[in-house]
Amino acid sequence: MKVRALVIGSAVALAHCSAAPQPRTFAKDVAPILYENCVSCHQPGHAAPFSLVTYRDAQPRASKIAAAVESHLMPPWLPDRSGPAIVGQRALTDDQIATIRAWAESGAAEGDARNLPAPRLSASWQLGQPDLIVKPPRAYALSPAGHDVYRNLVIPLTVTTTKYVRALEFLPGDAPIHHAVIRVDAGRVSRAEDGLDGQPGFDGMAANAVQDPDGHFLGWAPGRGPIVAPDHLPWVLNAGSDLVVELHLMPQDHSMEVQPTIGLYFTDTPPSKTPVMMIMGSKAIDIPAGASEYWIEDRYELPVDVDVLSVYPHAHYLGREMDVRAIDAAGASQPLLHIRKWSFNWQQDYRFVNPIALASGTTIVMRYSYDNSADNPRNPNHPPRRVLWGPQSHDEMGTLGVQVVTRSTGDAARLASSFSQHAALIDATGAETLVKADPDNAAYASLLGASYLRLGRVSDAIAVLTRAVRLDPRSSSSENFLGGALLASGRPRDAVAHFRRATEINPRDAHLHFNYSKGLAANRDGRAAFDELSRALSLDPDFGEAHQQIGVLLFSANRIDDAIEHLQRAATLLPRSADAQADLGGALAEAGHREAAMTALRRALALDPANQTARENLALLERQNRR
Repeated sequence: MKVRALVIGSAVALAHCSAAPQPRTFAKDVAPILYENCVSCHQPGHAAPFSLVTYRDAQPRASKIAAAVESHLMPPWLPDRSGPAIVGQRALTDDQIATIRAWAESGAAEGDARNLPAPRLSASWQLGQPDLIVKPPRAYALSPAGHDVYRNLVIPLTVTTTKYVRALEFLPGDAPIHHAVIRVDAGRVSRAEDGLDGQPGFDGMAANAVQDPDGHFLGWAPGRGPIVAPDHLPWVLNAGSDLVVELHLMPQDHSMEVQPTIGLYFTDTPPSKTPVMMIMGSKAIDIPAGASEYWIEDRYELPVDVDVLSVYPHAHYLGREMDVRAIDAAGASQPLLHIRKWSFNWQQDYRFVNPIALASGTTIVMRYSYDNSADNPRNPNHPPRRVLWGPQSHDEMGTLGVQVVTRSTGDAARLASSFSQHAALIDATGAETLVKADPDNAAYASLLGASYLRLGRVSDAIAVLTRAVRLDPRSSSSENFLGGALLASGRPRDAVAHFRRATEINPRDAHLHFNYSKGLAANRDGRAAFDELSRALSLDPDFGEAHQQIGVLLFSANRIDDAIEHLQRAATLLPRSADAQADLGGALAEAGHREAAMTALRRALALDPANQTARENLALLERQNRR
């Protein structure tokens, strides 16, 4: 019995020994983890400071790699994992982390190279051949510098019809691009700034006259991959638009050429709905030097039911903590996003796996904190200094993009109108802070006056804009805003003088000629208004609003066929404009094209059920049909 027991015990011991874990190797165990989660950034020519593609790359860094993944510093992922599930969430499992640690501690062996999988390098199109490939006409020469560079590159497009974009891919080439934001310049205004300093593009962040596509944010960072629109929600690229790419370029010790390539993938199916992008935040940021805990907050009560698709938080180097939640009418709080330790280096938008339904009356609350102390290692100022809101990286920002869809088109219009006033209030309080800090800054005064005008505070706008013009008599934008404020106050004659002055300062801006025409029309000078609209269209033949307004003037002059030609062009260039469709419908009805008129009027009401002109004209045509 003893022998048998010994035999059994020996067998167990031998079996246990035979199951001892084999040493981890790079080729078989670690490379698959790195290739899946890390190599999208850590490869030659990308923003990461070193490559992890080969064993020779990874082996000297084995201990540091293990420490980075154990601390969850890598792969980078800012939101708390306890919140709503997010598409593309980057995280290693406990087993993967343990594998990397065991490999590092056992000597970081290479293993059999035949077990090595093929790395997924980002040198080609992941979604196949794009429908349209574009890039800046000339490369930007990045000079050696010890600081970050923010450069906007203009990409002229030759799109002649409306396109629906289901996906976008961004290929950085070998340039040290930290991140990029792709926006649309519907009026091709950025071409006027392009290359003024002798280099392609222009410097800065948050370029004027460009915007995100309706309801979408197009942001790229290393490892991001294709930017794919939600199902059935492609974004609209209208004819006559350009792309403007805002690049954050990392410091380099040698010259490099920067010329990224963008691939666009189209679909023939228009969006089933148009998302609404609400940009919450504060521009009244004024952080004292040394302040280690400075908070901002913004609240917005939803006027309609929505489904939240994604959120995009943004701050600069002083940002520390971000908390976003929804509080319903009964006071119940639902977390949307929590970032305990913000990093400017790893910002992106976050799309929820399952859209989050919020009822009308729910308040979205965003609270951000900032650390402007000497203890903040990311503080760009040594010693710390007072920091205000601004678009440059040494300034600060605090915004939250909230992408939602509504239950109906009418709800979308109501939400957009409501939030427009909220955004104007953000701009006004921010501009008030800037003017208080620098009372003699003409640009700040102009921004404040324009914000007051959007809020309907016309007399306040006139006073501030008059001062802005006095501070900078060569500012076409201040003259233009002052003209708009005077026009809104019922003083068209005074408005015309300032609109004229704006076009004299900047005669190549089609929008200034367009606004001048509105002042002339209000002053009952139709011929001069027509001439200014013609100048605007000569500068920008795809200026949809100018086609619409010249069509209205031609209609008033009883030149119906000419009016229809321009109004049809306006409706094509402005497919989301209910007014353009309503004006076209009215002209078609006057010309006797009743069925076409009713189609245009129904399109107008689908876009904006409250459009009174379309509603009345459609009712009249339907009564005539019944007779």
